[in-house]
Amino acid sequence: MTPVDKVPVLRRGYRFQWEPAQACHVLLYPEGMIKLNDSASEIFKLIDGRQDVAAIIANLSERFPDVPGIDEDIFAFMEVASAQFWIDFL
Repeated sequence: MTPVDKVPVLRRGYRFQWEPAQACHVLLYPEGMIKLNDSASEIFKLIDGRQDVAAIIANLSERFPDVPGIDEDIFAFMEVASAQFWIDFL
């Protein structure tokens, strides 16, 4: 499981942005583009190279208090994003 004190950062060559043509946030990389759902977008908005996983969980838990198990969802997303080489941890 991802340690809460690690700081996620986008991998070199990746860029998170709103894509008007797709009407959603995307993750761009040299070989293509990944369309992100709303949940992934909210997490990526907070991946700024300064906030650790604990801060991201606290922020999203406060903003979405009615979502049960949000911390587990964030941990699971971080694991997938890391396995897909979208993010690294400092």
